[in-house]
Order: sequence, then structure tokens, then C-alpha cells
Amino acid sequence: MKLTDAPPASAPPRTAGGLLPLLLLTNVAMYAVYLGVGGVLIPAQVAAIDPANKVANLGLVAGVSAIFATLFNPVAGALSDRTGRRNPWILGGGLAALGVLAVLGHARTVLLVAIGWCLGQAAMNVYQAALTAVVPDRIPVARRGVASAVVGLGVPLGGTLGVWIAARAAGTPATGYLILGAVVAAAAVVFTAFTRETKVPRDPVGVGTQVRAFLSCLAHHDFRWAFIGRALLVLGYFAVNAYQLYVLTDHIRLPPGLEPAAAVGVLTPISMAGMTVSTLVGGVLSDRLDRRKIFIGVSAALAGAVMLIPLFSPTWTGMLLFSALNGLAFGCFMAVDTALVTLVLPRAEDAARDMGVLNIANAGPQIIAPLVASLVVTTAGYGPLFLVGGVLSVLGALAIIPVRGVR
Repeated sequence: MKLTDAPPASAPPRTAGGLLPLLLLTNVAMYAVYLGVGGVLIPAQVAAIDPANKVANLGLVAGVSAIFATLFNPVAGALSDRTGRRNPWILGGGLAALGVLAVLGHARTVLLVAIGWCLGQAAMNVYQAALTAVVPDRIPVARRGVASAVVGLGVPLGGTLGVWIAARAAGTPATGYLILGAVVAAAAVVFTAFTRETKVPRDPVGVGTQVRAFLSCLAHHDFRWAFIGRALLVLGYFAVNAYQLYVLTDHIRLPPGLEPAAAVGVLTPISMAGMTVSTLVGGVLSDRLDRRKIFIGVSAALAGAVMLIPLFSPTWTGMLLFSALNGLAFGCFMAVDTALVTLVLPRAEDAARDMGVLNIANAGPQIIAPLVASLVVTTAGYGPLFLVGGVLSVLGALAIIPVRGVR
């Protein structure tokens, strides 16, 4: 696929100067929704509806909604590939998310929360699938690390913004949902208003051909192992992170007077600051040294090791240290791993579709993570949950070893 504003990798795109700030803006908005809604508003809403069954109910809501994320992300990516456009999908997903979140804030049963967040995940993953494809579309190979670092900054900055908004709207969750929906809708409008693209027509193909092509990228050796490594690391991370509010409520010994929701507001900026530093350093150094695997492997191994801190020290000090180190590890992994993936895509013309398949490694583990976490917590408590998360993260580090096409 060739866009008029996406010259070959040997030369920077004409829009490169203004594209990176817009990519940062749209990714900040996306992660503000994911972490603000998924990390604070949904758990708080579920706990308020049925406190006695909050762990199991959250597992159900998060798991079922992640199925929609898994389905809509690669499908939307394939559609944007076929239409040859990214901007309409980014805009449509952002505006749809605003509408869904405005309604979700008024849900009064667990079933309605689940339905609402399923639709929210669908809208957000339409947005994400097209947005993810912008990097391989328009950024030259030599700048993929920097671009991926900029994109990766969306996690710490967006997470901090989203949690800050959600924590302050805990008493009126409908307001929090509405504000976060407005943030992503506004970002989509700005991005599509200030980036131009030319439609690239494609010959229509049959449904059977589309389905076969959809999963063909997993037959590619390096892409398959990158997929596995990402899936394991994300599974380990979200098995713990999805239950952070409940961990602070039921497991960690907080200082007198510190409420769990306020504790999330303290821990999140610490974690996100670590992510910011490691995202920038990892992305730039991986470009300069032309090495990706060492950064990914070390950061994934560190993510596994730090899970031991809350296991052996379920204290506020332990959580502060855990959040800082876990942020460092996760930020570096995601920034450099995204750069690696763009270098092992099977076919450049199917970038959005293949990145959408890779995003199953982001969304798919979120289906399993709440269910696994719910089972572990209800049968063994919160301590073993950190051990499970650590093992999964280390396995994610080992999965990068077989990748052959990138150093």
C-alpha cells in the first residue's frame, strides 16, 4: 500500500514533523480511557453494585468485554486496510466511544455495566486498530524506535490523566465517563483534522480469502514469537493491574487515613513516571544501538522479578517500590517491542490488519487475565496472584529469544 503522504522508508514522511505530536495526543487519549475506565471507574462501579461478589463480577465484566476488544481490533484493522484509509476509523471510533461512555455511567446493574463496557471496548478498538497502523504506514524504519517511544508515552501520560480524572469523579462516575469520552473524541477530531491521507483503492476479495489472510501472519516465524512474547507479558501485567483497587482494599496494609481509591491516585503517577523514563530511554537507545531484543528481554524479566515485592512485603512501602519498578519495566518493553513488531510485519501493505492481529496479544490476555486472577484470588488470595504474574512475565522475556530477523 502506498499513501501520498507516506513516502518510502528511506525518506522521512512529509508529515513527520507534525505527526508525532498528534500520535502522542491520540495515544494519550486512548490510554486515559483504558486505564481510567478499566482501572478505576469499572471496578468502583462493580463494587458499589454488589460488594460481596466484586472479584468474580469484575472478572466477568473485564473478561467478556475484552472478547469484544479482541474481535473488533483486527477486523477494524482489516477494514481500514481494505478501504485504504485510517482517519475515518479513528474519528468514528472516538465519537462512538463518547456516546457509549456517556451512557455507561448510568448503568445500575452488573449486566448493564458489562454490556456498556463491551460496546466501549468495541468502539475503542476500532479507534486503536487504525491508529496503530499509522506508524508502519508513515514512519521510516530508522525512526521507528523514536516513534514507538512517542506512542509508548501514551501509556504513562494517558494513564495518569485517566486515573486522575476517574479518581476525582469517583463520587459521580457518570461525570468521569463523560469527561473521558470527550477526551478521546476530541483527540480523534484533532488528529483527523490535521493529518491528510489519500484513499488507496483495493480490489475486493472474497470472505474466505479475507479469513485465511487474516491469520496468515501468524505463520510468519518472527511475527508469531513476537505475538507470544507480547501476550505473555500483557497477561502477567493485567492479571495484577486489573485488580489493583481490590488489592489495595483487601491485601495491602495502607497508612491510616489513606483510602484505596486515593492510593491508586498516588501509585499511578509513580508507575507512569517510571514508564515515561524507560519509554524514552529504551526507544532512543534501541534506535541508536540498533538492538531490540536485549531491551525487551531485560525489561520483561524485570517485570517478573518485581512481582515478588508485594508477595513478600504487602505494605504501602512495598507497593510504592513495586509501582516504580513495574512502570520502568513495562514502559521499556512496550516501546521497544512495538518497534520490533513493525520490523517483522509479514507484508507492509497489510500493516493495519497484521498490527490488529498483534493487538489480540494485547486484548486477548485481558480476556483471560480477570478470569485467572479471579480464580487465584478466590482460591488462594492476593499474594499468589503476584507470583502468577511474575512467572508469566518471565516467560514473555524468554519468548523473544527465537526471533531471528531483529537483533
